[in-house]
Amino acid sequence: MNSNNKIEKTLLTCGVLAGPLFIVTFLIEGATRADYNPLRHPVSSLALGNLGWIQAVNFLITGLLLIVFAVGLWRTLQPAFWRSFLVGLVGIGLIGAGLFVTDPVSGYPPGTSLMMAEYSTAGRIHDLFSILTFLGLPLTCLMFGFRFLRARKYGWAVYSAGSGIAMFVFFVLASMGFSQIPGYTDLAGLFQRLSIVSGLGWISLLAFHMLNSLPRGSQ
Repeated sequence: MNSNNKIEKTLLTCGVLAGPLFIVTFLIEGATRADYNPLRHPVSSLALGNLGWIQAVNFLITGLLLIVFAVGLWRTLQPAFWRSFLVGLVGIGLIGAGLFVTDPVSGYPPGTSLMMAEYSTAGRIHDLFSILTFLGLPLTCLMFGFRFLRARKYGWAVYSAGSGIAMFVFFVLASMGFSQIPGYTDLAGLFQRLSIVSGLGWISLLAFHMLNSLPRGSQ
């Protein structure tokens, strides 16, 4: 295995690790955090409070892994500028979400209102960075779906497009819940988690697929 192939394998492996790391961390945190309801509260709210640094670091590490994976996409797929660029933006979005803490929502932490009357600067910046993830990743899924369709890899084309659509739909439902729209509030956290799993799960499986697609001499 030459040095270039070792580098590409390492870069793609970062994409495999990103999704499971982020998902497992917020699942454990959500299940063990006092007064936190994973069905109702957003993942970003885990960055609030004394243990908030754990979720903040989770954002940062996952974002860095995705940026590294984006480099791997750029090196492995040709042409792949826009697809790798979008994955990089998703990583930047996660890093920004980790650096700027969200505002309280849906009554967490305890004692806060269901919705902020006035958002903080950090909270607004957090939301802007989050858009890079929740809109950028579905778009990435769709772009890869078209690529797989042209390559006649119909299973991956359907899976990629379906993941992008699912992530966006669940994101919309979660946003409605966090906006305190009746009928959606109590499941807003679940919808957001389904959105994240749809997108980051696809990223990890795509990276694994690309690792397995490397020439045997590169393994």
